[in-house]
Amino acid sequence: MTFWLVRADKHGEQEDGVLENNVVAIGWNDLPDLSNITTKEELEKLYLETHGPQKKMHVSNVVGQIWSFLKKINKGDLVALPLKRKSGIAIGEIVGDYEFNEIQSNIKHIRKVNWIKTFPRSSFDQDILFSLGAFLTVGRVRRDNAEERVRSMLKGEITSKTLNDDVETETSELDLEQYSKDQIIKFLERKFAGHDLSRLINEILKSQGYSTKLSPAGPDGGVDILAGSGPLGFENPRICVQVKSSQTPVDVRIVRELEGVIKNFKAEYGLLVAWGGINIKADQEMTRSFFSIRLWDQDKIVEEIMKNYEKFDDSFKAELPLKKIWTLVEESND
Repeated sequence: MTFWLVRADKHGEQEDGVLENNVVAIGWNDLPDLSNITTKEELEKLYLETHGPQKKMHVSNVVGQIWSFLKKINKGDLVALPLKRKSGIAIGEIVGDYEFNEIQSNIKHIRKVNWIKTFPRSSFDQDILFSLGAFLTVGRVRRDNAEERVRSMLKGEITSKTLNDDVETETSELDLEQYSKDQIIKFLERKFAGHDLSRLINEILKSQGYSTKLSPAGPDGGVDILAGSGPLGFENPRICVQVKSSQTPVDVRIVRELEGVIKNFKAEYGLLVAWGGINIKADQEMTRSFFSIRLWDQDKIVEEIMKNYEKFDDSFKAELPLKKIWTLVEESND
């Protein structure tokens, strides 16, 4: 068996569709049904007929990915889908051969999948995250015993691979922005566990101009932070914040509790900080509460840190040492 990366398009456009329909899919939707393709040469010829002349390296790269999706991925293989619209990586098992089936306008080339579980990115060892951060739509994850380690995760076993800082990778194929976020997430998980995560969220809200009241460690009465606008915090918006630092996805009960807390404190809005994300039912409840509650998961926390870091107190910057680095954005070959 093998462990594969298959993305849901560059910006996650296919994400909801593939998860809801239990499939993985590739782009290149201008290509027709590929079921009768038997050789790479046939596939390359069809690709060039459809797209016109292209650079040889680009054609080789694209055709190789499509060929893997058609022929190399086997039933029983594990597949990873890095999510763009929420922080996490969905893991599934391939249960079907290639099909051409237009599920929606941007999902046509598919393989059926049994989606098993979605993990926070911080659950994975850094070397696996390296592989999942490659700029590829389809790729084989070749890190040491990656498949066995992920299968152990699916069984609820904790795995951790001790790594040197220098992990071999093709930097030109690495999503450096996501790699940077993953490093920060790993650091936050070590340094800001439990109540310290509430301290971090409190610092972010203060940097945004809110007056806040942080509950002490221990029972919090359903609210970890109260935040209000204005010098004394009396102005709108007034926000109740609930912080969950566990890697376990939050269930719908927590969302409903926060809805009640908002009413009890006569606030307008609620902020749910869920380090491990939320499950499907909680996500559905969040949709119904769109105009009153927002979610911060791992990616959103890092995003808010990056936007507001310069306004952090110096003592907090010492706890979370970061620096901004500019890098050139390479042109996409897609």
